[in-house]
Amino acid sequence: MSPEADELADLLAQAVARMDPTLGRRLDTDQQAHLDLVVLTSRVHTETGNLVRSAVSSARSAGWSWEAIGSALGMSRQAAQQRFGLKVDVYEDSPECRRLVGLTAANEIEQLNDWGAQGWHSIGYGPFFHDVQRSDTRWEHRRVVVGSRKARELESKGWERVGTMWFPWVYFKRPVAGLVAEAVAE
Repeated sequence: MSPEADELADLLAQAVARMDPTLGRRLDTDQQAHLDLVVLTSRVHTETGNLVRSAVSSARSAGWSWEAIGSALGMSRQAAQQRFGLKVDVYEDSPECRRLVGLTAANEIEQLNDWGAQGWHSIGYGPFFHDVQRSDTRWEHRRVVVGSRKARELESKGWERVGTMWFPWVYFKRPVAGLVAEAVAE
């Protein structure tokens, strides 16, 4: 293995060990500990798979082709698209909820904040879209790297997290003082 692979393996092993601090000492004396290790490493495997899927979605949102993504993963364009292409649920707009489509990493926050000034706030997202809901309040949106100091800062200041993580991003929103009608009058 390369030094980078060794370091990654060590970090993952440390993460598994932290999930059950008793595991290391139990492995020599408790047969059940070996099955516990299987369960914990399976959970890590599932989560790293989720991270890869999120990273691929992020790359697509940033404009990367399936060919480039497949190449980065050591597989064909078709294999990458079949494995990681998301089937987005059918969504119907209503007067209170809309799906903003065609959003990319380059334009989504600007679009969300434009809609937020009119009282719409994100309630969910996926590759190239955000689902927004109408309210009487203006909203502000932010996107930051998951686990970053900025993410912790926003949470400490009362920003509300939108949905779940979409690696490497996490989205936040907060109401802005003033009602939507005031925004139009300004």
